Amino acid sequence: MAIVSVSIAPLGTTTPSVSEYVAAAQQVLQKYSELTFRLDPMLTTIQGDLPTIFAAIHEMHEAMVQHGAVRLSTVIKIDDRRDKESPMDEKVARVREHLE
Repeated sequence: MAIVSVSIAPLGTTTPSVSEYVAAAQQVLQKYSELTFRLDPMLTTIQGDLPTIFAAIHEMHEAMVQHGAVRLSTVIKIDDRRDKESPMDEKVARVREHLE
């Protein structure tokens, strides 16, 4: 299982707002029931099988193009832990325990 953070931003649009493009990408993720994802203000975090995540990111790109983007800037960060499962909610919970 991998945890991936991805930020896909359209460039050169007619408005500084990107919410409609982000919504188009989020609609793609809703089709992937085998993935867990969370939208944050600056990126989306996705958890699941890495090849499936890559396929979803590709579809997210295409959704933004279909929405009118002609250029995209994408940042992907991958946590691919193979020795044990470490779901994203558990990772956050462990940090919160240290804060208490």
